[in-house]
Amino acid sequence: MLYATAWQTVGPFLHIGLDGLNTDTIALPGVAGEPLTIEGRLVDGEGRPVPDGLIELWQANSHGRYAHPEDTRDLPLEPNFSGFARRPTDAEGAFRFRTVRPGRVSDPTGALQAPHILVAVFARGILRRMVTRIYFPGEAANAEDPVLARVPAERRSTLIATPTGQAGVLCFNVVLQGSHLGQGETVFFEI
Repeated sequence: MLYATAWQTVGPFLHIGLDGLNTDTIALPGVAGEPLTIEGRLVDGEGRPVPDGLIELWQANSHGRYAHPEDTRDLPLEPNFSGFARRPTDAEGAFRFRTVRPGRVSDPTGALQAPHILVAVFARGILRRMVTRIYFPGEAANAEDPVLARVPAERRSTLIATPTGQAGVLCFNVVLQGSHLGQGETVFFEI
């Protein structure tokens, strides 16, 4: 008789063999688009920091093109734009990334999506990565985004970064588990 192998949790060993992939910079200075810093914290349902997590960001450039070989659209692609960054969280669960505001991209049906950044979260006790998105405050296209429209209105705020008061700096906290029936928990997507 064969038995299924048990799942292994992700972490807290995320640094083993992966440190060379860590960077907090998606776009170097001089890349077209509005420079942004995204900062935040990875916390559990009680608001405690998750100090051994890993946050990955994936995004299109300001023209709406991904720095990926499968994106062959005739849109500008700049050599100093990687489209990807990953950072382990620090002792307070904090992370910080430097990038540019992404352009709009279409979904598989051709509908334009609002500018957004894809976020993958890895941490202890998580069997598979958790995926969410960062949307931008005051973005008119948020109202017509096909993915955001599928999120209950009362939970959409968990996907929208908030201004910090510093020019070009937005805050996006990731709450792994909400207390009081999911209030405050970041919306995650099945992929």
